[in-house]
Amino acid sequence: MTEFADMRTVYGETLIKIGEENPDVVVVGADTTDSLKTKPFGKKFPNRFFNVGIAEANLITIAAGLANEGKIPFASTYAAFLPGRCVDQIRNAIAYPSRNGKNGLNVKMVVSHGGLSVGADGGSHQQIEDIAIMRVIPNVKVFIPSDTISVENLTRIFVQSYGPFFMRLARSKTPIVHSKDQKFEIGKGIVLRDGSDCTIAACGITVQMALEAADSLKQEGVSCRVIDMFSVKPIDSDLLEKAARETGGIVTCEEHNIMAGFGSAVSESISETYPVPIRRIGVRDRFGESARDSEIPLLLEKHGITSIHISNAVKEIRSKTR
Repeated sequence: MTEFADMRTVYGETLIKIGEENPDVVVVGADTTDSLKTKPFGKKFPNRFFNVGIAEANLITIAAGLANEGKIPFASTYAAFLPGRCVDQIRNAIAYPSRNGKNGLNVKMVVSHGGLSVGADGGSHQQIEDIAIMRVIPNVKVFIPSDTISVENLTRIFVQSYGPFFMRLARSKTPIVHSKDQKFEIGKGIVLRDGSDCTIAACGITVQMALEAADSLKQEGVSCRVIDMFSVKPIDSDLLEKAARETGGIVTCEEHNIMAGFGSAVSESISETYPVPIRRIGVRDRFGESARDSEIPLLLEKHGITSIHISNAVKEIRSKTR
């Protein structure tokens, strides 16, 4: 049976653990500390916890000030508000400055409620542009974890690595796709399933869909390689080139607009190394819409983000390359 777990809960628990290990870790929130599960950090370390209220631009500038004084701030709120309401502050207060000869400030931006699987709040709160926004800002590294094991490992890596980082968490509980001893590295994808006929590269909640698609295609005699590309920027160009050479085609999947998103990042990389046919699964340049929790699978299906759509894209590529 597939095990599900909550990314936000694990993020909050991991912050407390690293806060105990490193006194420079501080947490900044924007009136969403209950939802982001960072409030327990504030109870444990009240002098290292700052809730600035509904003021996302202020959230970023305060985090920048803390980083400038040598702290390691984790700034968290909903993806609709970060980067949605504070791109200018992210660019000019965090990514642009340098400190001690290092590019950007040491701020960790961790958001939840990304993509379509937000719930009933609708298109205004379904952030499907954040990958595109964040990956074009110089010095910012972008991560979309697939499960709670990814979240814990990446949060720890952020503390150990200097620079601006952006990580998007899912609102709903997600299936566990990695083993507890899985190693994570910045800029390195993880091959979850080997295969020779086509590659499926996915991030976030779509990694599980990719695995389901690979299982289904295996029953039809199609061998698919599945890669968790949690590191969107920097992206693992070497792994993608190897997959392109060995499997002849790539299908990408993301809970994001396909315009300038993860699939675009893969396409850009492959076009410069070993061009092969690529099909992108994601929101096709339109806004989301309201869906109750029980209706989220229907909303994803409406936007073509399912294992079936991934399978069909693999078949389409194979029909044109054989």
